[in-house]
Amino acid sequence: MTATATGAPPTSRRVQGLLALAGALAVLAVLSVAVGSRAMNLPEVWSGLTDTASDAYPVVTQMRLPRTALGLTAGAALGLAGALMQAMTRNPLADPGLLGVNTGAAAAVVTAVHFIGLTTFTGTLLVAFAGAAIASVACYLIAGAAGATPARLALAGAAVTAAGYAYVSAVQLLDTATLEQMRFWSVGSLVTAHTVPLPMVIGPVLAAGAAGVLLARPLNALALGDATATGLGVDPRVLRVAGIAAITVLAGTATAACGPIVFVGLVVPHVVRAYTGPDQNWVLPYSMLTGAVFLLAADVLGRVLARPSELQVGIVCAVVGGPFFLYLVSRRKVARL
Repeated sequence: MTATATGAPPTSRRVQGLLALAGALAVLAVLSVAVGSRAMNLPEVWSGLTDTASDAYPVVTQMRLPRTALGLTAGAALGLAGALMQAMTRNPLADPGLLGVNTGAAAAVVTAVHFIGLTTFTGTLLVAFAGAAIASVACYLIAGAAGATPARLALAGAAVTAAGYAYVSAVQLLDTATLEQMRFWSVGSLVTAHTVPLPMVIGPVLAAGAAGVLLARPLNALALGDATATGLGVDPRVLRVAGIAAITVLAGTATAACGPIVFVGLVVPHVVRAYTGPDQNWVLPYSMLTGAVFLLAADVLGRVLARPSELQVGIVCAVVGGPFFLYLVSRRKVARL
């Protein structure tokens, strides 16, 4: 079987790629449970899962399993959000931060921590959603609402992100208590996964993820231009609103749970499109799985490199993702949107 006219692999190979990613996730999940300040072999991991009297039981079930589940969920959310963002704006440098989603969520959380002493995850999640939504709406309004174009959205997002980042930095520098409470969260971390009610994270991500994947066909039409998409029966304005809503929930949930993690939503869609081609029917599910692989691998790597301590996953993603993205841009033809 030969490749398609777009240079993408045939369907059978793309299905095999999804299965390979699922297998990689399974292997990384086992490593995530086994690797840490206390290394465990497979019998110890199994004992920690099945024997409540085992010394490994509290480590595996109360610490590492929630951390692994959160890493998988947040990685999938950020990978899909980045793919949606790039497809919706037709901008290969877009990520969830382009609409100020991450910064809006961070600014809202920092404000709540500083002014009302927010400590609960439920409150953090709701506040992060509100901040992400406000930032997204602000970008859309600044870009001209009905007349919002990809270029205007990018410029508005850059302005909102810059303002939000400056505000977050100012609050943390002026209030040492807030800085201490937000220390790990602000760099992107899975350390506090055991305190996160996972259903409150997994539920919104599954709902927004399903909605986002359903946008694949209209996004393929939008790639041909707004006028062509309209001729094919797709309203670009409605599509962008739906896309912004899905991105807000995906990135807002991941940011509330783990902090603002960078480069996952930027790098992952490029890696995916280099293999699948520009068809969003494949790009979106691939981005979910690849985002989960990338984030979980970064978390495991951070624990290995700094043992018995660890590097926070946000730092590892930036250190690995930055140079890798530069390599993609400078050494390869960037897969078109």
